[in-house]
Amino acid sequence: MFASPFPDVDIPEASVFDFLFADVDQDVLDHVALIDTVGGAQTTYGELIERVNASAGWLAARGIGAGDVVGLLAPNSSLFAVAFHGILRAGATATTINALFTAQDIAKQLTDATATMLITVSALLPQAREAARTVGITPENLVVLDGDGASATGHPNLDDLLAPGAPAPQVDFDPATHLAVLPYSSGTTGNPKGVMLTHRNLVANMAQIRLLFAMRSDDNVLAVLPFFHIYGMTVLLNAALQARATLVVMPRFDLTAFLDTIQEHRATYGYIAPPVAVALAKHPLVDEYDTSSLRVLLSGAAPLDAELGAAVAERLDVRVLQGFGMSELSPVSHAMPVDGGQEHFGEVAPLSSCGWPVANTVNKIVDPADGNEVAYPAEGLSEPGELWVKGPNVMVGYLGNEEATSATIDTDGFLHTGDLARVDHAGRVFIVDRLKELIKYKGYQVPPAELEALLLTHPAIIDAAVVGVTDVDGEEIPKAFVVRRSDADLTGDEVIDFVARQVAPHKKVRRVEFIDVIPKSASGKILRKDLRSPTA
Repeated sequence: MFASPFPDVDIPEASVFDFLFADVDQDVLDHVALIDTVGGAQTTYGELIERVNASAGWLAARGIGAGDVVGLLAPNSSLFAVAFHGILRAGATATTINALFTAQDIAKQLTDATATMLITVSALLPQAREAARTVGITPENLVVLDGDGASATGHPNLDDLLAPGAPAPQVDFDPATHLAVLPYSSGTTGNPKGVMLTHRNLVANMAQIRLLFAMRSDDNVLAVLPFFHIYGMTVLLNAALQARATLVVMPRFDLTAFLDTIQEHRATYGYIAPPVAVALAKHPLVDEYDTSSLRVLLSGAAPLDAELGAAVAERLDVRVLQGFGMSELSPVSHAMPVDGGQEHFGEVAPLSSCGWPVANTVNKIVDPADGNEVAYPAEGLSEPGELWVKGPNVMVGYLGNEEATSATIDTDGFLHTGDLARVDHAGRVFIVDRLKELIKYKGYQVPPAELEALLLTHPAIIDAAVVGVTDVDGEEIPKAFVVRRSDADLTGDEVIDFVARQVAPHKKVRRVEFIDVIPKSASGKILRKDLRSPTA
């Protein structure tokens, strides 16, 4: 077992709203909190707090409060921020829904979460209305934030929520047990499950990452990662507001718009996922923009290859960092400090690691074969094992699923991440791959992430994914799905040879298929289940 090397931080017994806004300085109220890149609207901290309080008052007047769940289906915008924090301010629980979901997907989550209200935007109204109808949510409980309002459509809009000016309710609950949010696990390895996160979970994680990420009030933070996903929810929507920074909000990732935003708004800090890093490292369009304002890019949601990260750092002259987390950990459990670790440890962490365990946490690395803890190394790297994490950011469980909860959180409070990891002598953690994603070829373990990172070093390959498929003899083999450059004349045999020259024989790619795009979740994780087939 090894503990975080960072000093424990104080975790106030406070709600998310109080932690963020109860002690806001008067001189902060006029500071811009959010800029919508679509439309250009700016929202100050004072305006944000007023709108959150007013929307909480409207919800309370409608009988929404402790014990109630409200669905929130919207892309990134200042409207999302108001609605999200309004729900929490009213004492209710927000279940955030993937903006790419179909009506069937939305209805499934609303049903599982027992949501009684749904808040959305006009662009998503067709699927939202169908889902609401399916689960029995009435038109007056389907809020369309940017719609024409209740008098015209039957659906309240943001103006309807704010107009009454009802005071925010007085709510009294235990932050350690009261559910703030109910995001759903991505479902990349199974059916999505409701992740129960309390106010204390979210407050704890903000406190744990505050000094590490070191966002400042003069930072313009790129907010392109979806707020509905726990990564964007915590490190952007919450932690950036806690730092009194300005969030430059993009509803979705588009490389041209992304680069435009950096240049126009002089963005200084960005949170990205590996697919964005691939574009920044390889696309010629990047050279046409002034990105000199950027000082930090932090990658998460999926493993970032060290060579890819280094290419981004060199091309943009920016510090590239990596972290690790999962919805069940609120989400950040490991991270590099903003200086890479120089001040704390006298050296910068290798980009192949995800940094150190965050404050107030302890870790174990456990051999999945025998359940024994892997020895902490005196030098170099430990043997691989499953990463276990214990701390105040660990979820309270999966909604209505005691079996899955007990299989994930043991009686000592350690959350079993399902990720294969190693630790070095300096306490830095290296993620190998998801345990369930490991390919077993003739008894040998083959980590897909290692092969994907190697494939991305090929100049003719834009993106890649590797999965295990079954060959005609019933043997599981590594198969690569490759997106090649449009002007590249690259064959499958050349891809196989490229990998074979650089890996052990059991890790060789045995099949190659060229496709137009690698399917990924909104947070940037490869959806391997969409690539697998019974035979190949």
